[in-house]
Amino acid sequence: MFRSFIPLAGAALIATTVLAAQGARAAEFIVKPITIHEMKAVFGQVESHIVVPARTRIGGSVREIRVGEGDQVREGQTIALIVDDKLALQLNAANARIEALNSQLANARIELERSQQLRETGTGSQARLDQARTQFEVATNQVAVATAEKAVIEQNAREGEVLAPATGRVLTVPVTLGSVVLAGEEIARVAPGPYYLRLSLPERHATEIVQGAEVMVGERGLTQSPGQADATHAGRIVKVYPEISDGRVIADVEVEGIGDYFVKERTLVSIPVGKRTALAVPPEAIRTVHGVDYVKVATADGEMDVAVILGETFEEDGMKRTEILSGLRDGDRILLP
Repeated sequence: MFRSFIPLAGAALIATTVLAAQGARAAEFIVKPITIHEMKAVFGQVESHIVVPARTRIGGSVREIRVGEGDQVREGQTIALIVDDKLALQLNAANARIEALNSQLANARIELERSQQLRETGTGSQARLDQARTQFEVATNQVAVATAEKAVIEQNAREGEVLAPATGRVLTVPVTLGSVVLAGEEIARVAPGPYYLRLSLPERHATEIVQGAEVMVGERGLTQSPGQADATHAGRIVKVYPEISDGRVIADVEVEGIGDYFVKERTLVSIPVGKRTALAVPPEAIRTVHGVDYVKVATADGEMDVAVILGETFEEDGMKRTEILSGLRDGDRILLP
């Protein structure tokens, strides 16, 4: 029986060739048209969904201010103290009246007890007993009324404490120490959040802005350095207002992590305003020689370097791609290094 064999060196060469062919096939990239969202950089302004005024419940002079602009407050926290000097005088008068009525009540009680004893012994009349009982009840009710009036005065004094209406950040405090305020006047404005970005876009983008579209929000600041180009986080358009004001379209964007921004602070936001179709390849497929960009294309006649003109770099499904403006066609097979 004859058994053919291949020399060891020849077998290694064939295996290397096969592996190289398999690696080349694995490193191919097929050029296909993809849809690119046209992004436009605009300024977004941080707003709070709710801004609640903290108002005084009584009139008087501002004795204390315990917060300032930018402070964080809790709901129910005392942020200012309003004092009305007349309340102290009214409270003293109420105490004096209660003491006088208590004295009358004590006399009415003694008179009632005496009338009851006389009636029991038969020396007193029923009319005198009824009169004493009536006087005692009147005195008792007068004491109750005076006590209630005192409670009202004390409650008015306690209402001089201006409480934070919600947990949030103090935006403004439009009063100063010693200033006179009326009941219902605004002492501070509190922004409890949640915060969002408000966009104002040119009217020509009215038909291109849709609710639910994703946007990219840059780092804080009105300008972005080259190192911050990738330091962005995603947001979503949650509302597009149907009314155009002064040639501008208003839209609201929800973004996580802007609670530490200043209210009314502006930041750059990239929003989708259109779509286009383009050809793109992975950035590693591009090779630059003497200032000219090339990609290696697999053809029926073999490999060929094709000069291309590059566009912008973007991400598709988490992978970086570079747009090719000219030099490639749909279906070209690109060889990756």
